[in-house]
Amino acid sequence: MQVTLNDRALLKISGSDSELFLQNQLSNDISKLDNSSAQLNAYCQHQGKIIALFWVMRYEGSLLLSFPIDLVEKIHSRLQMFVIMSDVVIQDVSNEFCQIGLINETNENAFNIKDQLSVLLKKDNNVAAVIDAESIDIWHKACIDSLLPEIYLLTSEKLVPQMLNLDINEFGVNFSKGCYPGQEVVARLHYLGSAKRRLFAFQSSLEINIGDLLYCPSSKSAQARGARYKSSGIVIFRIKYNSNFYCLATLDVELKDAKITLNNEQGLTLTRIKK
Repeated sequence: MQVTLNDRALLKISGSDSELFLQNQLSNDISKLDNSSAQLNAYCQHQGKIIALFWVMRYEGSLLLSFPIDLVEKIHSRLQMFVIMSDVVIQDVSNEFCQIGLINETNENAFNIKDQLSVLLKKDNNVAAVIDAESIDIWHKACIDSLLPEIYLLTSEKLVPQMLNLDINEFGVNFSKGCYPGQEVVARLHYLGSAKRRLFAFQSSLEINIGDLLYCPSSKSAQARGARYKSSGIVIFRIKYNSNFYCLATLDVELKDAKITLNNEQGLTLTRIKK
């Protein structure tokens, strides 16, 4: 199945220093990126919290960054700050390409992201590949099924990579590459042991929104922190699909089998989708 991803921006990073530039900014090892994959990378601030998640792709001698369009101004201006004297050119090429998500479909020109998900780039942004208005929800549902996270403006700078499972099998974080912003914090959390908060999928018959907080009445740590700090996680990605709501949310690992409600003790109950 093909779905036009018209909710994503695309930045082109070119110039002789472009690869070194991104290697010094992002969490994964750019040198290991081949020509048929979209590599997941976290772009972190100095405290290790994720500003954005990128699908990084090699394309005609340049590197492309794909991410949710509501972050484009923030990301473009921030990356530009670090160019300084490097031979790096950053261009917003969102309107020059059509990004097409492929689900369970093979294409020799597509970039594989995860599981049966890949992205195809067409230079003509007017490509008639859109099936209907609901098709992008099918893509988002497939992303939730694959535990493929997103960061939007609302959740930017709130989570560290481990909370989104990016450290598992080094899917989005490489722990042997050189430094990048927040690297010391991310590495310290990794070597201290297993993460206390992870990414899980949930569903509900009632509405869920990005930024909603997860609450667990039985959480001893939440009770000890007091009413102001009771949340045990946050919704980072959601869709409505076939009359139900589905989401990806962070949650304290110790609470994964507990009763979880949304926003407060009287909130709707979330059902965890077990993988």
